[in-house]
Amino acid sequence: MLVIHPDECIDCGVCEPECPGDDDSDKWLEINRKFAEIWPNITRKGDPPDDADDYKDEEGKFSKYFSDKPGEGD
Repeated sequence: MLVIHPDECIDCGVCEPECPGDDDSDKWLEINRKFAEIWPNITRKGDPPDDADDYKDEEGKFSKYFSDKPGEGD
């Protein structure tokens, strides 16, 4: 999962297709704010996992898979 700090967002719209787009916008703002402060920065694109397409259209991924433990970053 990638998060963007709301105070650093430049409103480019690139993230909008990936946004859950539900009525919980305050929830997502808080999740982005919190974890952008503590997770490492990602400054370059990595390779997607081999099984990424298996999860592409899956519903409820956040509740099933979210972990507050960060990835490695760069």
